Amino acid sequence: MSRSRGIFSILRKVHQPSSRKCLCTNSISSSSSSLGFRATNKELNQMIRSGYITEARKIFEKLEARNTVTWNTMISGYVKRREMTNARKLFDEMPQRDVVTWNAMISGYVSWRFLEEARKLFDEMPKRDSFTWNTMISGYAKNRRIGEALLLFERMPMRNAVSWSAMISGFCHNGEVSRGVELFMRMPEKDSACLCALVSGLIKNEKLEEAANVLTQYGCIDSGKEDLVFAYNTLVVGYGHRGQVEAARCLFDQIPDICRNYVSWNSMIKAYLKAGDVVSARLLFDQMRDRDTISWNTMIDGYVHVSKMEEAFDLFSEMPNRDTHSWNMMVSGYASVGDVELARDYFERTPEKNIVSWNSIIAAYEKYKDYKEAVEVFIRMNIEGEKPDPHTLTSLLSVSTGLVNLRLGTQMHQIVIKSVIPDVPVHNALITMYSRCGEITDSRRIFDGMRVKREVITWNAMIGGYAFHGNSSEALNLFWSMKSNGIHPSHITFVSVLNACAHAGLVDEARAQFMSMVNEYKIQPQMEHYSSLVDVISRQGRFEEAMGVIKSMPFEPDKTVWGAVLDACRIYNNVGLAHAAAEAMSRLEPESSTPYVLLYNMYADMGLWDEASRVRMRMESKRIKKRTKGMYEWYEGYDDQELRDGINVSIFLGTHRFPNGVVEAVEESPPE
Repeated sequence: MSRSRGIFSILRKVHQPSSRKCLCTNSISSSSSSLGFRATNKELNQMIRSGYITEARKIFEKLEARNTVTWNTMISGYVKRREMTNARKLFDEMPQRDVVTWNAMISGYVSWRFLEEARKLFDEMPKRDSFTWNTMISGYAKNRRIGEALLLFERMPMRNAVSWSAMISGFCHNGEVSRGVELFMRMPEKDSACLCALVSGLIKNEKLEEAANVLTQYGCIDSGKEDLVFAYNTLVVGYGHRGQVEAARCLFDQIPDICRNYVSWNSMIKAYLKAGDVVSARLLFDQMRDRDTISWNTMIDGYVHVSKMEEAFDLFSEMPNRDTHSWNMMVSGYASVGDVELARDYFERTPEKNIVSWNSIIAAYEKYKDYKEAVEVFIRMNIEGEKPDPHTLTSLLSVSTGLVNLRLGTQMHQIVIKSVIPDVPVHNALITMYSRCGEITDSRRIFDGMRVKREVITWNAMIGGYAFHGNSSEALNLFWSMKSNGIHPSHITFVSVLNACAHAGLVDEARAQFMSMVNEYKIQPQMEHYSSLVDVISRQGRFEEAMGVIKSMPFEPDKTVWGAVLDACRIYNNVGLAHAAAEAMSRLEPESSTPYVLLYNMYADMGLWDEASRVRMRMESKRIKKRTKGMYEWYEGYDDQELRDGINVSIFLGTHRFPNGVVEAVEESPPE
């Protein structure tokens, strides 16, 4: 067998059925002798690194002779693949082990947090080196077993920088910052790596000033050591996260220009952008002699976040090497300013789309209620083989909610189940979707079955669902359960609670909850809270009390407040107040037909046809036409088309067929 063929030639033959038998009996058994140990071990290692560990093991078993490196190669391959059982079997069979063998097994056990097994081997190991000690010390420290780490550290014959660094990081990771500082002070020679470990630990524990003092006292940045530059960069990032831009800039300026790397510049630019100072960020960006892709993306992202899409476009056009993230930012940027058409254009021109690309454009269509396009893009995404993630499913569940389409929502739920995604936003969207589609029992089943911790949004979704369906007792019971579970209600929670009170006519309860929101939870009432309170009071015919609430509002009432009054006036035939409420609504929205329609219907119900006619003539004189919101019809097809993710509904839009579901907006004509 020639050298050029090697073991990879043998591997290729493994996949040829006609060759497998002779391969196992002849070629494999002679490979070690024909290639020599060095070549054999190299080829074996290449096979393992290429993912062919099963084939490598077959070859290993057929080798007539193996040396220590051969065994170590096979054991290390199993360790890297987390197959510790197979690695241990070979380790136990190995006739003669060296330090590399022991270290491979110990580091493997430590990496996968099998610390007891690692310690047993550590204690059995005949001769340990510094790597062995450092591996165990680091393993204990990272897993918050700092006491055991310290015992080993104190026993270690010859400590090096890695040993000290592991212990310092361990103390800081465990929240024992002062002990980390004390250990650093004990060091006979304080090197830059340990200084960096201490500074990073202090920053993670929100001790930025102390980190800056240590860095200034012990770090000679003029030396240009890479570890020290990293420490300075880390502190710049820390100050940036806390919004202390001036302190970050002071540190940045201390780094000699020749020592600054991409991370230094990018970190300072990000600090400015986080503080909302786009101008200073751009000045610094323009001062950079060399920029990497992150530099360009950071600056573009800064413009996108403040909706300056012209500036973002200019930079994007100048950018020499765009990556997928660059394109995704432009998609989400144009979507955020409402230019979905341009966002779609950038999406289509993205050379290599990833899941973020698809999610961005789907979310854009969902946000602006173009549900048809959202579903079409999702269909195409599946056809092109991109698997949905929690963000995709959340958007599509919102589409299902907007359409009030249970079938699409149920399909999304099936994907969630198949994906086994324990994601809170996805569950929140499922609860809302089933609720809006009239399946409140399914909403509660999902709520009760959540294996992840419920957030306040989760509780709000369920309480809001009950309130939406007029199930006031369940809404209020769940609200009290929420508080007993220690969940702090939000302003949205109280909107749902007040709506629940309105459905049940619980005026006193509504007032009590309104006052609790203000006094107990320190939540300032917003327009929707006042609107709900006015609604619950007006529904009981207590108009004087409702007007008292309106007069007490710290801001002018909007159309929802007056709409609640007008709707209640229709129930109680309060013509005088109805007329005043309708006038107030008309002043707020002169072109809206709502107040006229409500007033017309009230007069018609009372048989006051002359008054109703005058309302209609007034509408006509002002050229106001009755308009309804877009309604969505869902056209289901006759066939099922199985897609790879389990979606199997075919939908028709007009004469065009689309798999998975497409919607068409149908607007009702105004009445004649």
